[in-house]
Amino acid sequence: MKRPRIVALGGGHGLSASLQALRHSSDDITAVVTVADDGGSSGRLREQFDILPPGDLRMALAALCEDTAWGNQWSAVLQHRFGGTGELAGHALGNLLISALWDLLPQQEVRGLDLVGRLLNTRGRVLPMSLVPLSIEAIMQTQDLDGTVREETIRGQSQVAGHPGKVVSIRLLPDAPPACPEALESIKLADMVVLGPGSWFTSVMPHLLVPDLREALTNTPALRVLTLNVSLTDDEATGYTVAEHVEAITAHAPGLAFDYVIADPDVLRSDEERAALDAAVDGVGATLVLSGVRKMATPGAHDTLRLAAAYRDVLTVGL
Repeated sequence: MKRPRIVALGGGHGLSASLQALRHSSDDITAVVTVADDGGSSGRLREQFDILPPGDLRMALAALCEDTAWGNQWSAVLQHRFGGTGELAGHALGNLLISALWDLLPQQEVRGLDLVGRLLNTRGRVLPMSLVPLSIEAIMQTQDLDGTVREETIRGQSQVAGHPGKVVSIRLLPDAPPACPEALESIKLADMVVLGPGSWFTSVMPHLLVPDLREALTNTPALRVLTLNVSLTDDEATGYTVAEHVEAITAHAPGLAFDYVIADPDVLRSDEERAALDAAVDGVGATLVLSGVRKMATPGAHDTLRLAAAYRDVLTVGL
């Protein structure tokens, strides 16, 4: 039986979780990665060399390394972060490797990533969602001690992710950036497209703000799956229920439908939240799949094998 062609969109640890799970269903996987990171090693390299932030791309490559001694060793090498207090302190080796290839291959970001994939013998391909470095701008809501509600504009992925307020809306700068052509082609040819999990407003939803990417997701004949987070305790989830995460997708990408929404039942704290989630899922035309996909010993993280089983179930039914 032919292995399905799968595209996973996101960034950071959330995308790594979905990629590691999807590897149990296929070795024809394309990761489409956000390029709005401006903090840490990625932010320093982005500012110094005017390149795409390599960090989330590196993490996706590491997640797709083959499960062999060779693959595991290279995954560790790629993720190795230098200590100390010198100029290399805090840099991940994989970020430097990707940056070096881009320096050797100017304006050939995809080719550089493909070369890293060949070196690591990855089980899939990693692509940026855009070939333009992007910034995130969010309108965030805070409440004073006297109850006064205020809104302010916060710019930058790292600032938005760490701000204590509630995200009202987000946009990308520059506005309406071009999508990576190879990413569009992969979505067009996919059997299944997976969005999420991850930092909702800085890793998941930015894909929907790239017009050509949103159009490709709307028009693809592929099975579309939205994977919700297993925790509402990170900074970006402040003030949001799990249903409101789905509603935020609808607000920023009206008309985009899904076939399945995967959620862990433990993230629902009441019957009212379950009813609200059912309504939100109906609003995107999807079937709700409640499945225990969280890692028992690590709050907020997905269990690879449990998530793999959930993906395999929807693939079996949907294709």
